[in-house]
Amino acid sequence: MVTLNKIYTRTGDDGTTGLVGGARVKKNSLRVQAYGDIDELNSHIGLCATLCESADLAPLKEKLLLIQNELFDIGSELACPTGSSSPSIPITTPPQVDRLEKWIDELNTNLPTLQSFVLPGGTVPNASLHISRCVCRRAERSILTLHESESINEHLRHYVNRLSDLLFVMSRAAASLVGAQESLWKPGASRPQP
Repeated sequence: MVTLNKIYTRTGDDGTTGLVGGARVKKNSLRVQAYGDIDELNSHIGLCATLCESADLAPLKEKLLLIQNELFDIGSELACPTGSSSPSIPITTPPQVDRLEKWIDELNTNLPTLQSFVLPGGTVPNASLHISRCVCRRAERSILTLHESESINEHLRHYVNRLSDLLFVMSRAAASLVGAQESLWKPGASRPQP
């Protein structure tokens, strides 16, 4: 377990941070960018879970809280330099990816078939889940950029990819569960007519 009794150390004042195992890297390194984006995603998902306070949205909240814990695991996994590991850091596995796919299928079953792209918004939880989806896609891009120079667990990459799909379906479910209508994209509808 992690013990945090001192919040500032001054060791990062030189623009570096410590990875698991003690190696120091620049705070703007690809690895730090990747786990920083995961940390940002985790914060957004925390907001989404907080906004899912009604009984109708309780099933989403339960899933989001579990995902938050797994994102901490993923951040820790990304903080391990290539070639090193720590027995205390969980590694992302295929069953975790499978569970996300199962949740996507379950939630999607009760949603109407889309005839166009969805415009984010309508309810605060819906809009917040869409923001999380976008941040998740950015985190995925950061992880893929890191993967171009260092090996990254493929299951971690699959998890983050699938998570963005789940967040999209959750955003739709968040609207549906409270009876809110989704707004669909109407290409060119806002252009002035000649």
